[in-house]
Amino acid sequence: MDSTLTRISASAAPFSVNNFQKLHVLSSSSSTRISAKRLFCSDPKLEITSTQRPQYDAVLDEYAFEAQRLRLDSKAREAMAETSKREMEADTEDDPKAWKWVIRKRIWDFMEARNFAQNPRPVHHRIPNFVGASAAAKNLAGLEVFQNADCVKVNPDSPQKQVRFLTLSGGKKLLTPQPRLRTGFFSVLESNMLPPNAINEACTSVGVAKYGRPIGLDEKIKVDVIVIGSVAVDPNTGARLGKGEGFAELEYGMLRYMGAIDDSTPVVTSVHDCQLVDDIPVEKLLIHDVPVDIICTPTQVIFTNTTILKPQGIYWEKLSPEKLGQIRILRELKSRIERETGQKLPCGPSEKLPPTAQRRKK
Repeated sequence: MDSTLTRISASAAPFSVNNFQKLHVLSSSSSTRISAKRLFCSDPKLEITSTQRPQYDAVLDEYAFEAQRLRLDSKAREAMAETSKREMEADTEDDPKAWKWVIRKRIWDFMEARNFAQNPRPVHHRIPNFVGASAAAKNLAGLEVFQNADCVKVNPDSPQKQVRFLTLSGGKKLLTPQPRLRTGFFSVLESNMLPPNAINEACTSVGVAKYGRPIGLDEKIKVDVIVIGSVAVDPNTGARLGKGEGFAELEYGMLRYMGAIDDSTPVVTSVHDCQLVDDIPVEKLLIHDVPVDIICTPTQVIFTNTTILKPQGIYWEKLSPEKLGQIRILRELKSRIERETGQKLPCGPSEKLPPTAQRRKK
Protein backbone atom coordinates (compact mmCIF):
# COMPACT_ATOMS: atom_id res chain seq x y z
CA MET A 1 0.00 0.00 0.00
CA ASP A 2 1.21 3.52 -0.85
CA SER A 3 2.71 5.07 2.27
CA THR A 4 0.75 8.26 1.59
CA LEU A 5 -2.38 6.23 2.19
CA THR A 6 -1.18 4.50 5.32
CA ARG A 7 0.22 7.44 7.22
CA ILE A 8 -0.33 11.17 6.85
CA SER A 9 2.51 13.27 8.19
CA ALA A 10 2.39 16.99 8.84
CA SER A 11 3.66 17.67 5.35
CA ALA A 12 0.84 15.79 3.60
CA ALA A 13 -1.87 17.50 3.09
CA PRO A 14 -35.56 11.89 9.40
CA PHE A 15 -37.65 13.60 10.89
CA SER A 16 -38.33 15.78 13.94
CA VAL A 17 -40.06 14.63 17.10
CA ASN A 18 -41.37 17.21 19.53
CA ASN A 19 -41.99 14.92 22.45
CA PHE A 20 -39.23 12.59 23.48
CA GLN A 21 -40.39 9.61 25.50
CA LYS A 22 -37.60 8.59 27.82
CA LEU A 23 -36.80 5.05 28.80
CA HIS A 24 -38.66 4.16 31.97
CA VAL A 25 -37.10 1.39 34.01
CA LEU A 26 -39.25 -0.17 36.70
CA SER A 27 -38.08 -2.00 39.78
CA SER A 28 -37.61 -5.73 39.37
CA SER A 29 -39.17 -6.42 42.78
CA SER A 30 -42.37 -8.47 42.76
CA SER A 31 -44.38 -5.57 44.19
CA THR A 32 -43.66 -3.27 41.27
CA ARG A 33 -43.15 -5.54 38.27
CA ILE A 34 -45.70 -5.25 35.50
CA SER A 35 -47.76 -8.42 35.42
CA ALA A 36 -48.93 -8.02 31.84
CA LYS A 37 -47.47 -10.47 29.34
CA ARG A 38 -46.69 -7.80 26.79
CA LEU A 39 -45.27 -4.28 26.99
CA PHE A 40 -46.50 -1.82 24.41
CA CYS A 41 -44.60 0.94 22.62
CA SER A 42 -46.25 3.68 20.59
CA ASP A 43 -45.83 1.51 17.51
CA PRO A 44 -47.51 -1.92 17.82
CA LYS A 45 -44.78 -3.43 15.62
CA LEU A 46 -42.28 -2.68 18.41
CA GLU A 47 -43.96 -4.69 21.17
CA ILE A 48 -41.60 -6.46 23.56
CA THR A 49 -42.76 -9.49 25.48
CA SER A 50 -41.97 -9.56 29.17
CA THR A 51 -40.16 -12.88 28.74
CA GLN A 52 -37.65 -11.10 26.51
CA ARG A 53 -36.69 -8.72 29.31
CA PRO A 54 -35.99 -10.84 32.41
CA GLN A 55 -33.92 -8.12 34.09
CA TYR A 56 -36.44 -5.27 34.02
CA ASP A 57 -39.46 -4.04 32.14
CA ALA A 58 -39.22 -0.99 29.92
CA VAL A 59 -41.21 1.14 27.54
CA LEU A 60 -39.20 2.80 24.82
CA ASP A 61 -40.39 4.90 21.92
CA GLU A 62 -37.62 3.84 19.57
CA TYR A 63 -38.36 6.32 16.80
CA ALA A 64 -38.48 9.26 19.20
CA PHE A 65 -35.33 8.07 20.98
CA GLU A 66 -33.35 7.87 17.74
CA ALA A 67 -34.69 11.17 16.42
CA GLN A 68 -33.74 12.89 19.66
CA ARG A 69 -30.29 11.30 19.61
CA LEU A 70 -29.66 12.44 16.04
CA ARG A 71 -30.87 15.95 16.83
CA LEU A 72 -28.57 16.28 19.85
CA ASP A 73 -25.65 14.78 17.95
CA SER A 74 -26.16 17.30 15.16
CA LYS A 75 -26.22 20.18 17.63
CA ALA A 76 -23.09 18.86 19.36
CA ARG A 77 -21.21 18.57 16.05
CA GLU A 78 -22.19 22.13 15.16
CA ALA A 79 -20.85 23.22 18.52
CA MET A 80 -17.58 21.38 18.01
CA ALA A 81 -17.20 22.87 14.54
CA GLU A 82 -17.52 26.35 16.00
CA THR A 83 -15.13 25.51 18.82
CA SER A 84 -12.51 24.09 16.46
CA LYS A 85 -12.71 27.13 14.19
CA ARG A 86 -12.28 29.47 17.15
CA GLU A 87 -9.33 27.55 18.58
CA MET A 88 -7.58 27.09 15.23
CA GLU A 89 -7.80 30.84 14.70
CA ALA A 90 -6.31 31.56 18.13
CA ASP A 91 -3.70 34.30 18.14
CA THR A 92 -1.11 32.39 20.12
CA GLU A 93 0.89 29.47 18.80
CA ASP A 94 0.92 28.04 22.30
CA ASP A 95 -2.84 27.49 22.44
CA PRO A 96 -3.14 24.08 24.17
CA LYS A 97 -5.78 22.78 21.76
CA ALA A 98 -5.20 24.46 18.41
CA TRP A 99 -2.61 21.93 17.16
CA LYS A 100 -5.01 19.07 17.80
CA TRP A 101 -7.63 20.59 15.54
CA VAL A 102 -5.10 20.97 12.73
CA ILE A 103 -4.41 17.23 12.80
CA ARG A 104 -8.08 16.29 13.15
CA LYS A 105 -9.11 18.43 10.20
CA ARG A 106 -6.31 16.98 8.06
CA ILE A 107 -7.51 13.44 8.76
CA TRP A 108 -11.19 14.20 8.26
CA ASP A 109 -10.50 16.04 4.99
CA PHE A 110 -8.24 13.25 3.72
CA MET A 111 -10.74 10.50 4.51
CA GLU A 112 -13.51 12.33 2.69
CA ALA A 113 -11.32 13.25 -0.29
CA ARG A 114 -10.02 9.68 -0.74
CA ASN A 115 -13.43 8.16 -0.04
CA PHE A 116 -12.11 6.16 2.90
CA ALA A 117 -15.06 7.49 4.90
CA GLN A 118 -18.27 5.57 5.43
CA ASN A 119 -21.67 6.73 6.70
CA PRO A 120 -22.49 8.67 8.72
CA ARG A 121 -20.90 11.35 6.55
CA PRO A 122 -19.33 13.79 6.52
CA VAL A 123 -16.99 12.36 9.12
CA HIS A 124 -15.93 15.77 10.41
CA HIS A 125 -16.40 16.16 14.17
CA ARG A 126 -17.04 12.45 14.57
CA ILE A 127 -15.04 9.36 15.40
CA PRO A 128 -14.89 8.61 11.67
CA ASN A 129 -16.45 5.49 10.27
CA PHE A 130 -14.14 3.99 7.67
CA VAL A 131 -13.85 1.47 4.88
CA GLY A 132 -12.56 -1.75 6.38
CA ALA A 133 -13.95 -1.18 9.88
CA SER A 134 -15.14 -4.79 10.01
CA ALA A 135 -11.69 -6.06 9.03
CA ALA A 136 -10.12 -3.94 11.77
CA ALA A 137 -12.66 -5.35 14.23
CA LYS A 138 -11.75 -8.88 13.16
CA ASN A 139 -8.08 -8.15 13.85
CA LEU A 140 -9.04 -6.75 17.23
CA ALA A 141 -11.11 -9.83 18.05
CA GLY A 142 -8.07 -11.98 17.31
CA LEU A 143 -6.06 -10.35 20.09
CA GLU A 144 -5.27 -12.61 23.03
CA VAL A 145 -6.36 -9.93 25.49
CA PHE A 146 -9.76 -9.73 23.78
CA GLN A 147 -10.23 -13.48 23.55
CA ASN A 148 -9.43 -13.88 27.26
CA ALA A 149 -11.62 -10.96 28.34
CA ASP A 150 -14.86 -11.41 30.24
CA CYS A 151 -15.95 -7.76 30.05
CA VAL A 152 -15.06 -5.29 27.29
CA LYS A 153 -15.81 -1.59 27.33
CA VAL A 154 -16.47 -0.32 23.80
CA ASN A 155 -17.27 3.23 22.67
CA PRO A 156 -20.69 3.76 21.04
CA ASP A 157 -19.44 5.10 17.68
CA SER A 158 -20.22 3.65 14.24
CA PRO A 159 -16.76 2.26 13.33
CA GLN A 160 -16.75 0.14 16.51
CA LYS A 161 -20.20 -1.39 15.95
CA GLN A 162 -18.64 -4.66 14.73
CA VAL A 163 -16.43 -4.75 17.83
CA ARG A 164 -19.57 -4.51 19.96
CA PHE A 165 -21.15 -7.30 17.90
CA LEU A 166 -18.12 -9.56 18.29
CA THR A 167 -18.07 -8.85 22.02
CA LEU A 168 -21.68 -9.94 22.49
CA SER A 169 -21.59 -12.82 20.01
CA GLY A 170 -18.47 -14.08 21.78
CA GLY A 171 -20.39 -14.42 25.03
CA LYS A 172 -18.67 -11.47 26.71
CA LYS A 173 -20.16 -8.63 28.72
CA LEU A 174 -20.37 -5.41 26.75
CA LEU A 175 -19.98 -2.19 28.72
CA THR A 176 -20.86 0.84 26.65
CA PRO A 177 -21.51 4.47 27.60
CA GLN A 178 -24.56 6.47 26.75
CA PRO A 179 -23.62 8.77 23.82
CA ARG A 180 -21.90 11.85 25.26
CA LEU A 181 -23.03 10.61 28.71
CA ARG A 182 -26.09 12.77 28.12
CA THR A 183 -28.81 10.47 29.44
CA GLY A 184 -26.93 8.46 32.02
CA PHE A 185 -23.71 6.60 32.55
CA PHE A 186 -22.89 3.10 31.27
CA SER A 187 -25.04 0.15 30.27
CA VAL A 188 -24.11 -3.53 30.46
CA LEU A 189 -25.33 -6.01 27.87
CA GLU A 190 -24.92 -9.77 27.72
CA SER A 191 -26.06 -12.14 25.00
CA ASN A 192 -28.20 -14.08 27.47
CA MET A 193 -30.13 -10.86 28.18
CA LEU A 194 -31.23 -10.61 24.57
CA PRO A 195 -34.08 -12.18 22.64
CA PRO A 196 -33.10 -14.40 19.68
CA ASN A 197 -31.44 -12.62 16.76
CA ALA A 198 -31.24 -9.29 18.65
CA ILE A 199 -27.46 -8.98 18.97
CA ASN A 200 -27.11 -6.73 15.93
CA GLU A 201 -29.81 -4.39 17.22
CA ALA A 202 -28.22 -4.40 20.69
CA CYS A 203 -25.09 -2.87 19.15
CA THR A 204 -26.98 0.35 18.30
CA SER A 205 -27.91 3.25 20.58
CA VAL A 206 -31.57 2.26 20.49
CA GLY A 207 -30.65 -1.34 21.22
CA VAL A 208 -28.55 -0.34 24.22
CA ALA A 209 -31.48 1.66 25.63
CA LYS A 210 -33.87 -1.19 24.86
CA TYR A 211 -31.86 -4.16 26.14
CA GLY A 212 -29.05 -2.80 28.30
CA ARG A 213 -28.89 -2.78 32.07
CA PRO A 214 -27.97 0.71 33.30
CA ILE A 215 -25.33 0.78 36.01
CA GLY A 216 -24.25 3.42 38.49
CA LEU A 217 -21.06 4.49 40.19
CA ASP A 218 -21.44 1.78 42.85
CA GLU A 219 -21.46 -1.09 40.35
CA LYS A 220 -18.81 -3.70 41.14
CA ILE A 221 -17.42 -4.54 37.73
CA LYS A 222 -14.02 -5.42 36.30
CA VAL A 223 -13.27 -4.29 32.76
CA ASP A 224 -10.65 -6.42 31.03
CA VAL A 225 -10.20 -4.42 27.80
CA ILE A 226 -11.07 -0.87 26.79
CA VAL A 227 -11.83 -0.24 23.11
CA ILE A 228 -11.68 3.42 22.24
CA GLY A 229 -12.40 5.33 19.05
CA SER A 230 -9.84 7.70 17.55
CA VAL A 231 -9.47 10.37 14.90
CA ALA A 232 -5.68 10.04 14.79
CA VAL A 233 -3.14 7.86 16.59
CA ASP A 234 0.64 7.63 16.55
CA PRO A 235 1.83 4.00 16.35
CA ASN A 236 5.29 4.97 17.62
CA THR A 237 4.13 6.45 20.92
CA GLY A 238 0.49 5.45 21.44
CA ALA A 239 -0.54 9.11 21.51
CA ARG A 240 -4.16 9.50 20.46
CA LEU A 241 -6.59 12.23 19.44
CA GLY A 242 -10.35 11.83 19.75
CA LYS A 243 -12.95 14.08 18.20
CA GLY A 244 -12.36 16.83 20.73
CA GLU A 245 -15.15 16.59 23.29
CA GLY A 246 -13.17 14.69 25.92
CA PHE A 247 -15.78 12.06 26.74
CA ALA A 248 -13.43 9.10 26.33
CA GLU A 249 -11.15 10.67 28.93
CA LEU A 250 -14.05 11.30 31.31
CA GLU A 251 -15.31 7.74 30.91
CA TYR A 252 -11.80 6.43 31.58
CA GLY A 253 -11.48 8.59 34.68
CA MET A 254 -14.81 7.44 36.10
CA LEU A 255 -13.93 3.79 35.54
CA ARG A 256 -10.69 4.41 37.45
CA TYR A 257 -12.72 5.92 40.30
CA MET A 258 -14.95 2.81 40.34
CA GLY A 259 -11.92 0.51 40.50
CA ALA A 260 -13.06 -1.17 37.28
CA ILE A 261 -9.70 -0.57 35.54
CA ASP A 262 -6.09 0.18 36.39
CA ASP A 263 -2.83 0.96 34.61
CA SER A 264 -2.58 -2.62 33.34
CA THR A 265 -5.95 -2.58 31.57
CA PRO A 266 -5.13 -2.59 27.84
CA VAL A 267 -6.51 0.27 25.75
CA VAL A 268 -7.14 -0.68 22.12
CA THR A 269 -8.28 1.43 19.17
CA SER A 270 -9.50 0.44 15.71
CA VAL A 271 -8.80 2.89 12.88
CA HIS A 272 -8.13 3.08 9.16
CA ASP A 273 -4.48 2.94 8.15
CA CYS A 274 -4.70 6.55 6.98
CA GLN A 275 -5.44 7.61 10.57
CA LEU A 276 -1.91 6.64 11.61
CA VAL A 277 0.17 9.80 12.03
CA ASP A 278 3.65 10.72 13.22
CA ASP A 279 3.19 14.32 14.33
CA ILE A 280 1.33 14.17 17.67
CA PRO A 281 3.73 15.93 20.08
CA VAL A 282 3.74 13.85 23.24
CA GLU A 283 5.06 16.78 25.26
CA LYS A 284 1.89 18.75 24.43
CA LEU A 285 -0.54 16.07 25.56
CA LEU A 286 -2.60 16.89 28.63
CA ILE A 287 -2.57 14.84 31.82
CA HIS A 288 -6.03 13.41 31.12
CA ASP A 289 -5.31 12.32 27.52
CA VAL A 290 -5.62 8.54 27.20
CA PRO A 291 -2.85 6.73 25.25
CA VAL A 292 -3.42 3.41 23.47
CA ASP A 293 -1.54 0.15 23.89
CA ILE A 294 -2.71 -1.57 20.71
CA ILE A 295 -3.85 -0.27 17.30
CA CYS A 296 -5.90 -2.44 14.96
CA THR A 297 -6.35 -1.39 11.34
CA PRO A 298 -7.80 -3.37 8.42
CA THR A 299 -4.26 -4.45 7.46
CA GLN A 300 -2.21 -4.71 10.67
CA VAL A 301 -2.01 -4.93 14.45
CA ILE A 302 0.44 -2.58 16.17
CA PHE A 303 1.63 -2.85 19.76
CA THR A 304 2.71 0.67 20.66
CA ASN A 305 4.59 -0.15 23.88
CA THR A 306 3.51 3.30 24.98
CA THR A 307 5.37 4.99 27.81
CA ILE A 308 2.77 7.74 28.16
CA LEU A 309 1.25 7.67 31.65
CA LYS A 310 -2.42 6.79 31.79
CA PRO A 311 -4.84 9.10 33.64
CA GLN A 312 -5.40 8.20 37.28
CA GLY A 313 -8.94 9.55 37.52
CA ILE A 314 -10.90 12.73 36.90
CA TYR A 315 -8.76 15.86 36.92
CA TRP A 316 -11.29 18.27 38.32
CA GLU A 317 -8.96 21.25 38.01
CA LYS A 318 -9.10 20.74 34.21
CA LEU A 319 -12.88 20.44 34.03
CA SER A 320 -14.74 23.66 33.26
CA PRO A 321 -17.98 24.55 35.07
CA GLU A 322 -19.69 24.55 31.69
CA LYS A 323 -18.59 21.00 30.90
CA LEU A 324 -19.57 19.87 34.38
CA GLY A 325 -22.98 21.40 33.83
CA GLN A 326 -23.53 19.22 30.77
CA ILE A 327 -23.03 15.86 32.46
CA ARG A 328 -25.25 14.84 35.37
CA ILE A 329 -23.22 11.77 36.36
CA LEU A 330 -20.11 13.94 36.75
CA ARG A 331 -21.97 16.36 39.01
CA GLU A 332 -23.14 13.41 41.11
CA LEU A 333 -19.61 12.06 41.37
CA LYS A 334 -18.22 15.45 42.36
CA SER A 335 -20.86 15.89 45.05
CA ARG A 336 -20.21 12.39 46.38
CA ILE A 337 -16.45 12.89 46.65
CA GLU A 338 -16.95 16.26 48.35
CA ARG A 339 -19.33 14.69 50.88
CA GLU A 340 -16.97 11.80 51.57
CA THR A 341 -13.86 13.94 51.96
CA GLY A 342 -15.46 17.02 53.45
CA GLN A 343 -13.43 19.10 51.00
CA LYS A 344 -14.53 21.07 47.99
CA LEU A 345 -12.96 19.86 44.75
CA PRO A 346 -11.22 22.36 42.48
CA CYS A 347 -12.77 23.48 39.24
CA GLY A 348 -11.15 24.28 35.93
CA PRO A 349 -11.23 27.60 34.12
CA SER A 350 -14.46 28.67 32.51
CA GLU A 351 -14.81 28.06 28.80
CA LYS A 352 -17.12 29.58 26.24
CA LEU A 353 -19.46 26.94 24.86
CA PRO A 354 -21.38 27.78 21.71
CA PRO A 355 -25.15 28.03 22.25
CA THR A 356 -25.71 24.74 20.39
CA ALA A 357 -23.57 22.91 22.93
CA GLN A 358 -25.67 23.91 25.91
CA ARG A 359 -27.58 21.15 27.66
CA ARG A 360 -30.40 21.67 30.07
CA LYS A 361 -29.42 20.44 33.51
CA LYS A 362 -31.43 17.56 34.83
